[in-house]
Amino acid sequence: MTQGMSFDPAAIRELAKILRETDLTEIELVDKDCRIRVLRQPPPVVSAPVAALPPMPAMAAPAQLAATPTPVAPPASLAAEFDAKNPGAVTSPMVGVAYLSPEPGAAPFVTVGARVEVGQTVLLIEAMKTFNQIKAPKSGTVTRILIENGTPVEYGEPMMLVE
Repeated sequence: MTQGMSFDPAAIRELAKILRETDLTEIELVDKDCRIRVLRQPPPVVSAPVAALPPMPAMAAPAQLAATPTPVAPPASLAAEFDAKNPGAVTSPMVGVAYLSPEPGAAPFVTVGARVEVGQTVLLIEAMKTFNQIKAPKSGTVTRILIENGTPVEYGEPMMLVE
């Protein structure tokens, strides 16, 4: 906060109330040199119960175990490989569905190798039937796109790298 600038605590409480009532995760107001941004953590995702697995076959003898090849774990998603704290990471500010182009069938906002400027729209996130423009946090070149068009994203999830 700059010197001499003050905020109305009642107004901030009212913004927080609007977040709760509308189930939004973020709201920002900008007026000249004044900016108020209120964020809240999205509620935890509750998973559905998983059906019971069939019983495991009887244990093999030790000699048979040694000859059995070790299973390989499936590869993790691209986004999981990259830390959201990477200075070039474009992370999701909300839970929603990410879109790489402005409308179905249109060219994507950016592609790998594209030069972007700070503030340039690089993708959209649809949350609560609202399309939110996600802008490049810095100028540079798009080196990786970590999601596919129409992918659900979580808060803080890296979606793209700009180096």
